[in-house]
Amino acid sequence: MEQSAEQAQQLDHLATGPTPPSPFAAFGMPGFGGPALSVPPEPRPILELEGEEYEDELDALSDWVDDFLNPVYGAEVTTAAPWCPQWQEHDAVVAWLHALWLAYQQHKDPEAGLSGLLVWHRDFLTHAITAVRAPDGPLSACMTSPERPAHRILPGPPPSARTKETDTAAAGTPGSGEPDEPTS
Repeated sequence: MEQSAEQAQQLDHLATGPTPPSPFAAFGMPGFGGPALSVPPEPRPILELEGEEYEDELDALSDWVDDFLNPVYGAEVTTAAPWCPQWQEHDAVVAWLHALWLAYQQHKDPEAGLSGLLVWHRDFLTHAITAVRAPDGPLSACMTSPERPAHRILPGPPPSARTKETDTAAAGTPGSGEPDEPTS
């Protein structure tokens, strides 16, 4: 009798079918009375990280660049495609390569399907490498020949005039502030 009761419960459970998805699932919201959906953490751009968190992410990125990206896609270093062994000191390069690495991780995931890595090659790899290694790109003042190692960080543009005015006003410099505003 107990066995028949268990089988009846199992049949009832199977007969109810799967729970339909929440109509709000696409928005990351649970259905009526359903459990909350777990949302994976959002990746943060590496340049927004600080301290140990930044160092750990840069170490992992460096491993990927040194062990995978450069041996496979590094190509020859030339004036048309410069490189820098100290690329980690170039913020623009770190930002580009980190974004490329995040996209690689997403597109190699089985959920990306069989064409995931092709999409990564087509939509991400070519564009990122072209930007990083452009003759006038962020590494243009660095190594253009393996026989002549070089590293130089080019200065970026100065702050805007508005930023300079705001910084001067914040410092309390006499005469700073808005026009027609009394300074006392």
